[in-house]
Amino acid sequence: MTRKQRRMVLIGSALGVLAIAAVLVLNAMRGSIVFFNSPTDVVEKGAKPGDRIRLGGLVKEGTVTRGENLAVRFEVTDGRNSIRVAYQGLLPDLFREGQGVVTEGTLDTGGIFKADSVLAKHDETYMPKEVADALKKQGHWKEGAEPHKAAPTVGQRQ
Repeated sequence: MTRKQRRMVLIGSALGVLAIAAVLVLNAMRGSIVFFNSPTDVVEKGAKPGDRIRLGGLVKEGTVTRGENLAVRFEVTDGRNSIRVAYQGLLPDLFREGQGVVTEGTLDTGGIFKADSVLAKHDETYMPKEVADALKKQGHWKEGAEPHKAAPTVGQRQ
């Protein structure tokens, strides 16, 4: 083999190894990627039971019910559609009806979203872009809303 042929074999082998590594990495990451969905997206796309998704919107007024052992049920809405959510665990301090929320979990066969994490949003300023866009599209965005300011703590001046 000439020097040029050895170099081409070496370069070809290196590219082959890189291609195999890239395929393995992408295949491993595919199972951990979670896409954001609004309730309308879930209804229109017909998400399959067992698919891991991130659901975001507003906690629908009058739907929060608390059960035993930190079980909570509520609905997430984007103003057009609502999805029932079941969660067991401690909720964030900012969680309440009418507030923005992002949940992560899976749909069961009955159409209930089984959340394994719940994130409450302070206001629209801190919402993920996808949640804010979905709320704007449904007409629930408070345009020009001022961000909430924290109340001063004891001994702090305004």
